[in-house]
Amino acid sequence: MPPFTQTMGPWFAPEALDTKYATSIARRQAICKDMIRSLRDYPVFMQHFHHSFTDWLPFYWEGFSQTTRYTYILEDISDPDRLWEGMSSNIRRNINRARFRNEISVRAGVSAEDLSRMLALTFERQHLKPKHLHVLEALVEESRRLGRGDVWGGYDAEGILHAAAFVVWQQRTAYYIAGGSDPARRESGAHSLTLWEAIRSVAAHSKSFDFEGSMLPGVERFFREFGAVQRPYFCISRGRLSIADKIRIRLSRNE
Repeated sequence: MPPFTQTMGPWFAPEALDTKYATSIARRQAICKDMIRSLRDYPVFMQHFHHSFTDWLPFYWEGFSQTTRYTYILEDISDPDRLWEGMSSNIRRNINRARFRNEISVRAGVSAEDLSRMLALTFERQHLKPKHLHVLEALVEESRRLGRGDVWGGYDAEGILHAAAFVVWQQRTAYYIAGGSDPARRESGAHSLTLWEAIRSVAAHSKSFDFEGSMLPGVERFFREFGAVQRPYFCISRGRLSIADKIRIRLSRNE
C-alpha cells in the first residue's frame, strides 16, 4: 500500500436505484473475477479494501486470505451540537480543558514541516521511527493546491504548537490522514480540540468524517470516544514476499 493510503481495491460505479440485489451482487462478483485474472502474473498481492466492499467471496474462491481491520466514521457531521452530545465525557472534558483552562486556539494553514515535526515527536514517544515524511509533506502541498485539504494546529497563548491534524476531503467524506502532538504538552488537551475544530471546519465540504482507524488500543479508543461508528474493512492478500523482495522494496522506499 502507498504511504498514508488506507484503502485501495476495486471501485464500483453507482447502480440504478431499481437494480435488483441479486443482479448487483452478480455484477460486482464478475468485476472482481476480472480483477483477479489480471493479478495472475503477480506472485504477491495485498491491499486494504474500502469498508463499502463487503463481498470478498470471489477472492476466497481463488485462494486469497482475508484479515478484518477497523475504521471509525462520523456518518453525519452537519450538526455540531449533535456531534458534541455523541462524544464521550472524556473527550468533551479534554476539549474544554484545552480551550478554557489552557487557552489553546486552533487555526488552519499549519506548515507541512510543523505537521511532520508533530508526527515525529509522536513516533518518538512510541519508540518508533517515522517514515515517508517527505511524502506526507508533498500530500499536504498538493491537497492545498487542489483546495481539498489542510492542516489544523492547536497553539497556546505563547504561540507554541501543541498538536496538528492533516485532513483531506471530497463531497462525500473527509479523511484524517495524519496527526500528532508534542509529548511534553499532551496534558493540554490540544489534540482533542484540534481534531474537533478540523471536523467542524470540513463539515462545509463533506457529509461524513473517516478517522481512518487504528489497530492500536489507545488510538482506537481516542477515535471511538468522538462518537464515531465502527466499520470493518478487509485486508485481502495472497502469496508471501521473499527476503530478496523485502530488501528490494525497503531500498526503493529509502531512495
